[in-house]
Formats: sequence, structure tokens, C-alpha cells
Amino acid sequence: MRFLLALITAAGLLLTVQQSGAASLPSEPVHTGQVETNGGPRPDARNVVLAVHGGAGNGLIRKDTPPELEKAYRDGLAAALRAGEQVLRSGGSSVTAVEAAVKVLEDNELFNAGKGAVFTEDAGHELDASIMRGSDLAAGAVAGVQSVKNPISAARLVMEKSPHVLLAGEGADDFAARNGLPTVTQDYYWTQRRWDQLTAAKDPQAPKQAEYSTVGAVAVDQKRDLAAATSTGGLTNKMIGRVGDSPVIGAGTYAKNDTAAVSATGQGEVFIRGAAASTISNMIEFGRRSLADAAFDVIVKRLPALGGTGGVIALDRQGTFDAPHSTPGMLHGYLTADGKIVTKVFVDETPANS
Repeated sequence: MRFLLALITAAGLLLTVQQSGAASLPSEPVHTGQVETNGGPRPDARNVVLAVHGGAGNGLIRKDTPPELEKAYRDGLAAALRAGEQVLRSGGSSVTAVEAAVKVLEDNELFNAGKGAVFTEDAGHELDASIMRGSDLAAGAVAGVQSVKNPISAARLVMEKSPHVLLAGEGADDFAARNGLPTVTQDYYWTQRRWDQLTAAKDPQAPKQAEYSTVGAVAVDQKRDLAAATSTGGLTNKMIGRVGDSPVIGAGTYAKNDTAAVSATGQGEVFIRGAAASTISNMIEFGRRSLADAAFDVIVKRLPALGGTGGVIALDRQGTFDAPHSTPGMLHGYLTADGKIVTKVFVDETPANS
């Protein structure tokens, strides 16, 4: 069986290549009980099987961005999508697909997760991650880990190999190491860019930016099961021990087959207070709102009223995809069932919802 795989170049052009022997991805709609609101928000795309985000914030300005930086961001998002696609096309689960996609982003120092994690106030690193399976609401998370190379894999380990949902700090690090996950020393996470950001954050005269560069992924597999995953280094110069929404099930991550898979990025404290990800699911399930309408309501109306901005990527079993955000931009991309990859990195590609 042959399919077209679309790759995004630095100039944003689509190139197609052929591959053979690939398994099919979900393409037929499944009834979810959602009601599309006439005249309301419309989804960003349909027939999507996998999506990733690289964080919400000020975003990239086209005229101010060197071509090589644009290419690096697009390539990073596309590589994550290709990793998840490989899992889905081989018949793997949506859980494995989102883990694979997020691991690629964790290994890329451009993104605030894993290798590229930001510094805490004491120039250390404390990382958070969570993962959730939509078929049975199984979930796992880690918070404040300091030596796990890929926190998203540690979160999955908690989900599958422990009776718990969330492990934190030294206990989470030890659990991951005992179960064979690769470990690193703190200097692995060090990058010049993040060091410069810490220095600027400690300078009262330096301009402050709203940058929530968490990473995440959502997917639907051939069995029509949803999954979501989120990983982050948190906020630059954050207090030691601070935990945001990324490892909190229902705030930064949520997946339920009957509603949606959601991964969030934004001002974590507000996303926790507003139970952002699960509220989107509940509005779909109990309010019979469409995915786009529910996500827009939470991200653009409810959370800003609580004093916080950010965004989500949200996907349902029908392949309906939306990425609303109240920040100027949000790095993200998606893969459709026919193999097309789309990446969005500039503010003019992802204008803020209002």
C-alpha cells in the first residue's frame, strides 16, 4: 500500500515522497456525540491522527527570524511527528506514538523539555511530564525529576509499572533508574541559551517575555484509542520545588476516548486552577459542545479571566483537531491520515484567538 508523506521545508513548501508497505491510519469518522455549534469556532484541521506542540508564547516573527532558525524549529516538530507516525503505521498504540513524539522533542535543545529544559532559581533543572490513555483513563506522571533523560518515559513507567499516578523528586528518579530508564547528570540539560535566559530573568532591568515552551503530543491509533502526553522544564528562574500543570492530570494533560486528547502549554498555575484539559473534555461530554467550541471557551475565555494565557492541542477520535491559544503564537504541527505533515512556527501562521 502506498501513501504520500508531506515534508515541510524551511520555506514552507510541501514535498512528497512515496513509501510502500505501510499500514493504514484511521480515516473513517467515529460518532462521538459532539454537536457542532453553528457560527461558532471551527477546528483547525480534520483527518488528523497525530499532533505535537512546542509551546505557546510570543512566537517567531517572520521578518526577524533567520531561515536556519525557522528550519530548525520546523525540522524539530516534523521529526517528532515522523517518530509518532512510524509507531502508528506499524500498528502501535496511541500511547506509544505520543511517547515517541515527545521523546524527540525532549532530545532537542530548542524545546523546554529534557535536554533543553530551563533553569530553576538555583541554576538547577527540575522536569515534569505526564501521559494518559483514553481507552481506560490510565495515567502516569513525574514531577521535579533531576536525572531522567526522558521524563515522558518515566511518566509512562509510573502508569504501567506502579499502582500510582504521580511520583515526584528523588523517588521518581530512583523508580525510573531501577526500571532501566537512561539517567543523566544535571550538566546534560545545560545549554547556553537557557543560561542566558536565567541571567536575563534575574536582571530586574531586562525585558520579560511570556514564553511557555512546554512540549506535548496527542494521537489516535488504528483501534481508535486516544492518548495525550506533555513534558516540560517549567519556568525560567522558578522556585525550587515548583510544579506546574504539565504533570497534573486534568490540568496539563487529559485523554478520554469519548471526548478528546488534550495537551496544554501555558501559565501552569492558572491551568491547574481552571482544570484546563479535563474541563475541555467535560464540556464535550456533558455540555455536548464541539471540540473546537470547548477548547476555545476554556483557552480564550475562561483561563484569561483567571489571569493566565496559553494554548492546547486537542484531537478527537474522528480526527478533528484544534489548537487555540491566547498567546501571540504557539509552535505546533500535525500529521493527517494521508501522510501530510504541517508545521506552524510563525505568529502569522498561528494568530492568537480572541
